[in-house]
Amino acid sequence: MHIYKLLLAAAALLAAAPAACEEWIIPRTTYYISAEQQRMPDFPAPPEPGSAADRADLKAVFDWQQRRTPEQCARARSAAHAGFENFFGDIAPFPSPLPAGAAAIFRRVKTETDGAAADVKDVFKRKRPFLRDPALDPCLGRAGGLAYPSGHATISRLFALMLSELAPARRAEFLKRADEAGLDRVIGGVHHPADIEAGKRLADRLFAAYSKSKAFKADMRALRGMLDKTKTKAAVAGGKGAPAKAK
Repeated sequence: MHIYKLLLAAAALLAAAPAACEEWIIPRTTYYISAEQQRMPDFPAPPEPGSAADRADLKAVFDWQQRRTPEQCARARSAAHAGFENFFGDIAPFPSPLPAGAAAIFRRVKTETDGAAADVKDVFKRKRPFLRDPALDPCLGRAGGLAYPSGHATISRLFALMLSELAPARRAEFLKRADEAGLDRVIGGVHHPADIEAGKRLADRLFAAYSKSKAFKADMRALRGMLDKTKTKAAVAGGKGAPAKAK
């Protein structure tokens, strides 16, 4: 009877294993740019392991662990899924709720961008900070996947660049929100600062490449037609839900 129970437990664990792995299978799409354009073999490498820059990168994560607040960790967790509305829902220049057509476009952009970021991550295979030093205790949990570049920093900036083109008067506000989203990943203990800067760099390169795509241009025209014109002229003062800048 005891052996039977052990076999049942083992079977349950095996059945659950594929589901856990599937979470980190990131699809690749070529809706906007080709697979070759997404590979970016000339993308800058992270700091050399053990170098002064690498040690400083890891130290920055420790420093945030010492001074982060529960409120900062809660804010970081609120954007864990890295969706458009997680980052920009409260300040987006669209009607509320977000039109279904706009949501579909942002999902499409996220899917392609996540795949491109995953390709770069696979080149460098930089481990997350807490896997490099067991003294780190990430308040975002022990996230799977690789560290460099940050996918959150990449997609939040890519969205910010799109919004900046749609509502240029609010560019600074959108980019500030994306910067906060990236910093939250360092505060939460799942990325080094260099991962965030690399994500921003990747977003800039992808946005430039997407902007030459007929499909992306069509999606941007569609988004422009869904704007709430009253939200495009200036930043929303004290916008509801706008996160305070981390200090």
